Amino acid sequence: MKRVGLVVNPTAGRRRGAVLGRDVADGLRAAGHDVVDLSAPTASAARANAVRAVAHGIDVLVVVGGDGTAHLGVNVVAGTDTPLVVAGAGTGNDLAATLGWPVRDAAAVVRVVGEGVPRRIDAARRVEPDGSGAWFGGVLAAGFDSVVNERANRWPWPKGRMRYHLAILRELPVFRPIPYAVTVDGVTTRTEAMLVAVANGPAYGGGMRMAPDARVDDGLLDVVVVHAISRVELVRVFPRVFSGTHVDHPAVEILRGREVRLDAERVVAYADGERFAPLPLTCEVVPEALSVLT
Repeated sequence: MKRVGLVVNPTAGRRRGAVLGRDVADGLRAAGHDVVDLSAPTASAARANAVRAVAHGIDVLVVVGGDGTAHLGVNVVAGTDTPLVVAGAGTGNDLAATLGWPVRDAAAVVRVVGEGVPRRIDAARRVEPDGSGAWFGGVLAAGFDSVVNERANRWPWPKGRMRYHLAILRELPVFRPIPYAVTVDGVTTRTEAMLVAVANGPAYGGGMRMAPDARVDDGLLDVVVVHAISRVELVRVFPRVFSGTHVDHPAVEILRGREVRLDAERVVAYADGERFAPLPLTCEVVPEALSVLT
């Protein structure tokens, strides 16, 4: 029997999260586990509940939702010994896919909690002068993709991926290459680029394999730079991100390192699909910072 903290995002996956969360809770209790419901009306309140539960001692934290909920879980348990399990219920579920966590399968989640193998993986952290900083487990986007996210998040409709696709169509005619300074382990590259992504894991945005060779346990961040190309060429290349073959394009450069600083004006970075921080920012990989059950 384990004491399980449970955070459910009921709106994830067009409200499929509520049903999956209920089934996960019922299944865990039926298996003999002690379930502590940490869900709350807001993400910040749920996170505060989860932080307190970890501090007071739970055996595992289970979060039910999409990549935003997974991001919440990462920020709660990173740097602790409490393992995380993500029950994918959202549109993207990229972190769940990377680690083989169940998607919309309550019974499989219960099996992972009861029989899962402990594993420690890397996480990335924004570096602040006081040593604090938010974490991310997957990909930080800072460029065309994050600009599209900013636009899409201002729209109340449509929901899901369609809103993102429409935002791409709206942004594309007006987008211009962005001047960046990209510093990896102290070496700075100045360039104009369409986007820069910092990846702890390979995918984001519902299966876009931005950094197909990134690994969550290699102690490194993959930095993907898509240097300046025409909008026509961007339209041609961008769909290849779903297969990861965009990295073969001559405008795509991949750097690797432990610490990355991005400098650019009027760019807000998104990490794990969540609004993260405006540039400039510095992030670092922390090896084995995150405990998970898989």
